[in-house]
Amino acid sequence: MPENSKSAASHAGSGHRKRLRQRMLTGGAEALADYELLEYLLFAAFRQGDTKPLAKRLIAHFGSFSAVLNAELGALKQVKGMGETSAAALHSVALAARRMTRGEVENKPVLGSWQALLDYLAVDMAHLTVERVRVLYLNTQNRLILDHHVGDGSIDEAAIHPREVIRKAFDIGATALILVHNHPSGNPEPSRADIQITQRIAEAGRLLGVTVHDHVIVGRSGHVSLRAKGLI
Repeated sequence: MPENSKSAASHAGSGHRKRLRQRMLTGGAEALADYELLEYLLFAAFRQGDTKPLAKRLIAHFGSFSAVLNAELGALKQVKGMGETSAAALHSVALAARRMTRGEVENKPVLGSWQALLDYLAVDMAHLTVERVRVLYLNTQNRLILDHHVGDGSIDEAAIHPREVIRKAFDIGATALILVHNHPSGNPEPSRADIQITQRIAEAGRLLGVTVHDHVIVGRSGHVSLRAKGLI
């Protein structure tokens, strides 16, 4: 390519980046399409050049903007055009989102910040490809004192034991808890095993003075509260 053509291409690319930046700054949350926002995030890794084809390729590969940001580093690097720097740039956005939503939950009464809790769980778990079980332990003011990762796998008694869940509460001085897990299928409706283990833990808690506030199941299509369904 002649030198003047390279200069023109560079100028055009710079102009495009500037226009995207201005639209983002002045147009609000919906000013950019998903691929354009992803394109803008990739500017951090690519100082020059057109990142639009890569942004569209990522969304086509993973299925959605949120799925791209929630993808594992190794999976991101498998997409043509992605390297360690660009994968890290996108991964850092996902980490920042998790930290931001967790900050809305910490040091606040969880039951009074329920939507913030749901946002945190959705960001952290909705796109997981494995089933993950967590227990959120609360103090007497219903503030989060421990977000305990119990394990990965189906929520049956092989993965989560009522006695161990309640014992952990005593060990850390918790007086209440919220069970959480995700359904990688995307459908958050509870299974029979979900309901049975929840009821066993709730009964054990009642006997020993530990309140089970809820069991929240997270999926890509939303969430389900077993308390709201009258199953606890």
